[in-house]
Amino acid sequence: MHTPTEILFITSYPPRECGIATYSEDLIKALDNKFNNSLTIKVCALESGDASYSYPEEVKFVLNTSQAREYTKMAITINQDPDIKIVLIQHEFGFFAKQEQAFLQFLSALTKPLLIVFHTVLPHPNKVLKANIQSISYTCESIIVMTQTSANILVSDYNLSPQKMSVIAHGTHLVPHLGKKLLKKKYNLIGRKVLTTFGLLSSNKSIETTLKALPTIVKECPEVMFLVIGKTHPEVKKNEGEKYRESLEKMVKDNGLGKHVYFINQYLALPELLEYLQMTDIYLFTSNDPNQAVSGTFVYAMSCACPIISTPIPHAKEILTEDTGIIFDFDNSKQLSEGVLRLVNNEPLRKNISSNTLQKIVFTAWENSAVAHAMLFEKLGGENMTVRYNHPPIILNHLKRMTTQTGIIQFAKRNHPDLKTGYTLDDNARAMVATCMHYKLTHDKTNLHEIQKYLSFIHFCLQPNGNFLNYVNKELKFTEQNDTTNLEDSNGRAVWALGYVISLTGILPENIIQQAETIVDKTLHHLNTIHSTRSMAFAIKGLFSCQIAKDSPEKSALIITFANRLVQMYKHEASDNWNWFEGYLTYANSILPEAMIYAWLHTGEPIYKEIAITSFDFLLSKIFNENGIEVISNREWLKKGETKKQFGEQPIDVAYTILTLDKFYEVFQNDAYRLQMETAFNWFLGNNRLHQIIYNPCTGGCYDGLEEYQVNLNQGAESTVSYLMARLTMEKY
Repeated sequence: MHTPTEILFITSYPPRECGIATYSEDLIKALDNKFNNSLTIKVCALESGDASYSYPEEVKFVLNTSQAREYTKMAITINQDPDIKIVLIQHEFGFFAKQEQAFLQFLSALTKPLLIVFHTVLPHPNKVLKANIQSISYTCESIIVMTQTSANILVSDYNLSPQKMSVIAHGTHLVPHLGKKLLKKKYNLIGRKVLTTFGLLSSNKSIETTLKALPTIVKECPEVMFLVIGKTHPEVKKNEGEKYRESLEKMVKDNGLGKHVYFINQYLALPELLEYLQMTDIYLFTSNDPNQAVSGTFVYAMSCACPIISTPIPHAKEILTEDTGIIFDFDNSKQLSEGVLRLVNNEPLRKNISSNTLQKIVFTAWENSAVAHAMLFEKLGGENMTVRYNHPPIILNHLKRMTTQTGIIQFAKRNHPDLKTGYTLDDNARAMVATCMHYKLTHDKTNLHEIQKYLSFIHFCLQPNGNFLNYVNKELKFTEQNDTTNLEDSNGRAVWALGYVISLTGILPENIIQQAETIVDKTLHHLNTIHSTRSMAFAIKGLFSCQIAKDSPEKSALIITFANRLVQMYKHEASDNWNWFEGYLTYANSILPEAMIYAWLHTGEPIYKEIAITSFDFLLSKIFNENGIEVISNREWLKKGETKKQFGEQPIDVAYTILTLDKFYEVFQNDAYRLQMETAFNWFLGNNRLHQIIYNPCTGGCYDGLEEYQVNLNQGAESTVSYLMARLTMEKY
């Protein structure tokens, strides 16, 4: 049995109230969720002075950073622990204040591979600071920073090696984007324009910059409410009590701002904090520290799609552009008020910035941060370490959210169904397959209601001549797209879905089986007229499934007719370096060799098997490489003799490939197919060209595509159902 690799994090950790403690907890949770089958994360918690905390079970050691002798003892303990393979240290100067030499000796004494994460990177160091950072660098295999600016400073100002440097952005939480109206109603803020800032309170937050700007803002926009979320920083409270908070409260009172400022003097639980941020109209970041390299509060607000107004800390200058926010000078209340008024008075601009902000920050999701860290661990661990992705739980939340009484809606804006886009036969056919797969696995009776909806929609699309129409608007009228689009593929997909239902005879209720059989029988006389390559392949798959339940000479004859047409296409196009049915690879490619396998299983005809194997092996050679799977771009098909484009990858093609690999593995028991299934499924989880998640575990939806530099954040029916079909297929393994 595989033993997970143990990684030791040396860091502050909750219940200690500290930004790095929260950061570490969030990162460890993300790593556990994605990789706990292959990684075990343990913690050495940092304490100082007389502080003492009751820690959760992942805390293995505690290091009192105030005591020099404790560093030596801890180095010996770590070195002698055979389970620990890699050590990661979250570095902040304050952690090791007055014990810098003890800390450096501790690093030098460690014999395990070491990573250092610098949370603060100061430009223009003096000789002592530069020497200390260089000494730290010499002891470690790799350095992590959170911005490119920090990496550049370490290279230019400290002369550190760029080869040691990895930039992994501060993680952010995926949020369900519940909607401002709903949340403002919940928190009794209907009709208010909400400005927010949050974090442990201290004078470097410079909240007074906003309070000085508020009279001007309120005069023009009296519905403004400024929320100051967070309790006073424990270290500040220890040294000076609530002096800073009280000075802010006095400013509010002296300026008559009591109805426009609300102090939430709590360390909010994450779900509540994220709700406050989701209903925020503008997030204000007013730090007066020009050397603050990165801010967790800043990026959390961006993950909630907040337009940002910020002082020019390095992180802000790197991330914010005129499309994602506004930067103003330190302590400049006049510029701040101008920025706020510009945004509160221009809703279209605010919404546009909100959308751009979310797109800009989504790559920093904790899940993506976990992937980046895991890749680094794997690199440091060498041949003895392999990171394996966990399969997420199967949830149908977004599928059900996208489904009305009519069927599944075609598109979504982010994770919100867009009813204006109407419905398609394609999506409802696929949704029926996925829901039937779930019912077969779980026998969850709530699935039956959804299956009946999708089946009824397919019946609605059936025309008297046995043809199906594809496009239906929200008023349930067939649209003009049906007159201008080739509908043969949609017809084939409908037959596939109906056949899958029929194959579950004895599992699904009889009335559902009978309705599916009736629809298939009505379309049989039309099917013979289709010649689209993929339509014939989908039809073969569906008709084969029908044959499993009940033998039909008519369906058998159609399978053979379509298979023979595909054979003729293959013989016409195939050559020494191009074993394919057409002169190009387009979409849903894997369905073609899969159809030939079904034809062979049905007839035993050797040519069908031969073409199935050679064509599938050819396809796999074009879409699998050392990076995993990279399916054919939807921007430009791969033509014979040309080079493949590397972006525009869609979930549906990855899912179809997994379904075909599953069938080939079932038939031939070739382990290579099984391994490629796992590789292909990991594409959804972050093992792709951009190392970003495509499946969103927060919503249960799937992003619509992997573009050149980013993911498409919309979570429409096609992508979500495609992920579910892939995930349900993987469950059997």
